[in-house]
Amino acid sequence: MSVSTHLELNTGALMPSVGYGTWQAGGEELESALNMALEAGYRHIDTATVYTNEEIVGKVINEWISSERLSRSDLFIVTKLPPAGNSSKGVDKYLKESLEKLNLDYIDLYLIHVPFGFKEGGELYPMGEDGNIILEPNTSHMSTWTAMERYVKDGKVKAIGLSNFNQEQIDRIWNNGEIKPANLQIEMHLFHQQKDLLQYCQSKGIVVTAYSPLGSRGLGELFQSIGSSQELPDLFAHPEVQKISESLGKSPAQILLRFLLQKGVAIIPKSTSEAHIKSNLKVFDFEIGEEFFETLEGLDQRGAGRIVDFSFLKGADKHPEFPFRNL
Repeated sequence: MSVSTHLELNTGALMPSVGYGTWQAGGEELESALNMALEAGYRHIDTATVYTNEEIVGKVINEWISSERLSRSDLFIVTKLPPAGNSSKGVDKYLKESLEKLNLDYIDLYLIHVPFGFKEGGELYPMGEDGNIILEPNTSHMSTWTAMERYVKDGKVKAIGLSNFNQEQIDRIWNNGEIKPANLQIEMHLFHQQKDLLQYCQSKGIVVTAYSPLGSRGLGELFQSIGSSQELPDLFAHPEVQKISESLGKSPAQILLRFLLQKGVAIIPKSTSEAHIKSNLKVFDFEIGEEFFETLEGLDQRGAGRIVDFSFLKGADKHPEFPFRNL
């Protein structure tokens, strides 16, 4: 099962199949880690308005460009529209801000971060007195998508896509949009393989990107901050992963990442450790054979394996477009 270092979007653009994820990273730690990632060979960088780190990403990549260590065309930059901007007006506001913070003339891939919307008004997380997110229940995916299409035509965005959408919601865009979604970014890892959604996307020519490909190991502090007792799975310690790791002479993380790559999925692991940043990119020099691959496929827990259920956004599940209600 050979894998490619790049996946072709329906625009014809090539997206590196291993990217560097920046969720829950910021400040000098992210600046240092991103420099290490670029030095190691990463060219696909994933960020978002709600990560509040676009300025740091922009600072680092522009230092590399201005010093001629890289050209803009070497990089594939992804960012996302926040839920407080899920409208035509919101696209105008937040895309402009992203371009300014990243200090770029264009974005390679722009995604609607989630299918539900928050009340607009300048705050990324508008909160009511009861501690719940203030929702915008009349979120119109097509109004948002049509606005994003304008920026593709203007050259400010090269490709557009979705994140955290379910199949029904993707269908709505697919059937009514002028430009077809190029990418779907979703939680995907050993215990939550999303096989049906992956098959659907691949049948449509939509490239899938897996976030939290190693099982969201860094979410513990976030869950604790909202009083959640949810246990995070240690995919590295699973006996079958350990067995395959020892057999192939690769780390458990490399096994988990290579498994997704062999499914034809792009991955955006996040790490601030230089050793891990480098090893996460060394996943093209080996193969998981059919027997081991089938063993890993059999460990899927389907919906029960979901970790990022947006419980940290209190009240989001009340939105009419909350994507996981019936899954």
